[in-house]
Amino acid sequence: MNEDEYRAFHAALVSAESATMRDLDRTPFFEGCLPIEVMAHRGPETLRFGPMKPVGLPDPRTGRIPFAVVQLRQDNLAGDHFSLVGFQTQLKWGEQARVLRLIPGLAQAEFVRFGMIHRNTYINGPSVLRPTWQTRMRDDLFFAGQVSGVEGYVESAASGLLAGINAARQTRGQACLTAPRATALGSLAHYVSHAEAKHYQPTNITFGIMPPLERPPRKKDQRKEAQSRRALQALAEWRQTVDADACAAP
Repeated sequence: MNEDEYRAFHAALVSAESATMRDLDRTPFFEGCLPIEVMAHRGPETLRFGPMKPVGLPDPRTGRIPFAVVQLRQDNLAGDHFSLVGFQTQLKWGEQARVLRLIPGLAQAEFVRFGMIHRNTYINGPSVLRPTWQTRMRDDLFFAGQVSGVEGYVESAASGLLAGINAARQTRGQACLTAPRATALGSLAHYVSHAEAKHYQPTNITFGIMPPLERPPRKKDQRKEAQSRRALQALAEWRQTVDADACAAP
């Protein structure tokens, strides 16, 4: 999109009519997965720093960076169905068709399925869980993945893996494992079990929930690199202790 196309799209988006919400559905949105119209209402540039961010996506025909972009993801093997990446919405279906056809290349698009908002149910982790993914009330009950307040495929798989390992260890009379706090998995486990319960929200793994460095470099990329090195070292040391424990198990 060029600037004029983006401005026209944004104006249509913020004036479009949303579906009526019932009281049951009036729950806070997850900040990492906001409807596009909610982001648009936060300011005219918000989408350009979110799902329509053009950085690193030059036009292959000209080499120029567009003012805004829309990414399409192939949805079937035939390659004739595509979804709009990051375009979750609760606009009425007619409004979706009207607004989305303002995107260059989609004026004649056929919409086979319109966007909808789904509701995720999750427990209040800090009130319920330990860093081992066990519940505080029952040693033999584990939660992991999205229902625990974890977002993301990798994060859900990793938390489920450790919860499963701990469930198996418990049946053998072994102590449950807690991933090191300096690692991504350990920080995620710490967040779901120690965040402020009153304002608990699901999260992906981010550098923001990992413990700060004692002497952080001034540049952001250097801080992230240092945190990553520390995490890998902690993970390697933890694996050695876990492997030794496994060898000693009956």
